[in-house]
Amino acid sequence: MQNNLRISALAALLLLAGFSCKKSSSSAEETFAVTPAVINSIKEMGFTTSNIASTEGGFIVEGDIFIPNSDLNRSMKGSILRVGESEQYRTTNLVTGLPRVITVLVSTKLPVSYISATDEAISRYNAQNLQVSFLRVTSGSPSITITPAPKSAQYLASAGFPTAQGNPYNQVLVSTRQIGSQPQATVASILAHEMGHCIGFRHTDYMDRSYSCGGAASNEGASTVGAINIPGTPTGPDANSWMLACIGSGMDRPFNANDKTALNYLY
Repeated sequence: MQNNLRISALAALLLLAGFSCKKSSSSAEETFAVTPAVINSIKEMGFTTSNIASTEGGFIVEGDIFIPNSDLNRSMKGSILRVGESEQYRTTNLVTGLPRVITVLVSTKLPVSYISATDEAISRYNAQNLQVSFLRVTSGSPSITITPAPKSAQYLASAGFPTAQGNPYNQVLVSTRQIGSQPQATVASILAHEMGHCIGFRHTDYMDRSYSCGGAASNEGASTVGAINIPGTPTGPDANSWMLACIGSGMDRPFNANDKTALNYLY
């Protein structure tokens, strides 16, 4: 899987190897320096410290996961990570108040094609009859807003994790320049991936990002931030999971059988 769209791997050779959904910053944004203290905090939270990107309000790690600056020194509660081989992983915080409808608004600043891709992503979740369902809205105060990324972005999309109060992360940033003319199924897979982060899923290949992204093997290590294995998911490589870190150009990743097991276990 060398030539791929990098959903979450930082891509230095973006045009040759594919795309990344890591968040980068521009001079107009309020950014923070990647100091040794920041690196140590991110390490303690259990994320890789390779290629940390400073961005407005915080930092991007693992290519597409936003960590607010205010969270760096916050005590994280919950289970300690059991570093595994290839199980699917969730965060400590999950969406609560179930059953629950999560509303999604697509910004009018995005091309109209993103509405259809969002509807497809939503339909994939709703077909599973979970305790969380998604509903696209056109106004009001949505649970999640899908909105354009900064023009300087060199990633496909980025999102964060649920709050300590049990709410989904409220924003998915998408870079239309990096996604380009990918087919609707690919865009829907990208959006479903980021929505997965919003409700508490980490990358399926957390233990070895090289599985989907290529390059050197990398296990991100132990933490208390929450990378908790989901019972019933495989102990070997899980091809085509919707939460793999990288996706191939033109690829469609609907939920595979293990994804459905993970979704039904949590929700």
